[in-house]
Amino acid sequence: MLEIKKYKFWFCPCSQDLYGDEVLKHVHEHAAEVVAALNASDKVPFEVVLKPTLITSDVIERTFNEANVDDECAGIITWAHTFSPSKSYILGLEDLRKPLCQFATQYNEEIPYDTIDMDFMNENQAAHGEREFGHIFARLNKNRKVVFGFWKDPEVQAELGSWQRVAVGCIESRHIRVARFADTMRNVAVTDGDKVEAEVKFGWTVDAWPINELTPYVDGISAADVTSLADEYYDTYDIILDGRDPKEFRSHVEVQARQELGIEAFLKENDYNAFSDHFGDLGDLKELPSLAIQRLMQKGYGFGPEGDWKTPAMVRLMKVMTAGDANAKGSGLMEDYTYNLVKGKEGILESHMSEVDPSVADGKISIRATPLSMGDREDPARLIFTAKTGPAIATSLIDLGPRFRLIINVVDCKKVEKPMPMLPTGTVFWTPRPSLKVGSTAWIYAGGAHHTAMSYDLTAEQMVDWADQMGVESVVIDENTNIPDFKRDLKLGSVYYR
Repeated sequence: MLEIKKYKFWFCPCSQDLYGDEVLKHVHEHAAEVVAALNASDKVPFEVVLKPTLITSDVIERTFNEANVDDECAGIITWAHTFSPSKSYILGLEDLRKPLCQFATQYNEEIPYDTIDMDFMNENQAAHGEREFGHIFARLNKNRKVVFGFWKDPEVQAELGSWQRVAVGCIESRHIRVARFADTMRNVAVTDGDKVEAEVKFGWTVDAWPINELTPYVDGISAADVTSLADEYYDTYDIILDGRDPKEFRSHVEVQARQELGIEAFLKENDYNAFSDHFGDLGDLKELPSLAIQRLMQKGYGFGPEGDWKTPAMVRLMKVMTAGDANAKGSGLMEDYTYNLVKGKEGILESHMSEVDPSVADGKISIRATPLSMGDREDPARLIFTAKTGPAIATSLIDLGPRFRLIINVVDCKKVEKPMPMLPTGTVFWTPRPSLKVGSTAWIYAGGAHHTAMSYDLTAEQMVDWADQMGVESVVIDENTNIPDFKRDLKLGSVYYR
């Protein structure tokens, strides 16, 4: 399963020496109390580490540069406890390469009406300090996340924890490596793009590999290992023979077991955590990798079909951002297939021809081996299931030539009205917000792809924060979307991000 580094976040109180050592002592004590509360909260998934109070330009610059080179530090949380002259932050912010959250909080929740005096006012002036601190970000045109509210409030802690996952996604994005077996599907535009610019913007490495560079890894798996993994499949999933001979059916399952082990061996040896393939170029592979890919995605690898390299990177990113969440419902590859246009039952049937991530499955998962009209190979075995219900997001990162755009649609996943016994794939049925008509129209205007990286666990706000940190345009389609305003926003974005 997916493992990522145990990241930490530096908590940096902000002040100055205008009011003397006693006030600075209180600032440090208050900050230590805040940090202890955050670390005790189940809303904050990553450890927060208290750092010395930032009071001079030299200290600020040194602290931020130390954060840059600390592999465990995923970001900085600042708190302007008192007035903190923001010109002191210019050099440090110009150097900073890690995400930063401006935690606009205050030590005391309520104004102490009966005792408040000027000493208290001078020491506890976050309303003053946070505005000074916020101004310098606007002046320098630097991105940061602002979380406002009382530090003991569970909702505020949850917002901070949500940003932590975004920050980890920003750091881990620089380590996404995609192995691309074969090229993009002929004449398809949206799955291709500028891989050099993607490395500049997101840090992604995208390498091309001939498919037959993979086959020695697949063929090199021992018969004993194949048998062992196939036995695990039979113990884990329901088997649907569809009238096939059990021995012949098992042979298809074993092909997928061999492919799962071989592909993972290749990815590990060559240090990749995401990959794409193409049914039009399978080289010496006996079957289109199907069940094999489904299992690898469930382990945390990103994947995209038909040579699509952006989607596997985004799927891997979502896996990383939700890693360690015990309540996660799943994230994975999805594809728009067909509409249901019946009034009151509108939606889109989402699936793929074989590679749908079982992390999103609800209930029983079965194995079937059925013919595939594309790929000119043996019938691939694949996992069949229906997905969980509830709100989710679907995202599409597209290359518009001079720039990227991240499209985010909030959707509601539902159960289909009737069973689909003839359809041998995993499926999700969802209705885009605000409606199928408006959501789909906006998606098409924005240039969204047919492949998406979807997640039940991440929010539109988190993905916007990630795009902001990466310096790319994002657009959100949700319950507040209307087409005239959305088209205007696309035009404004084309000016701002050109």
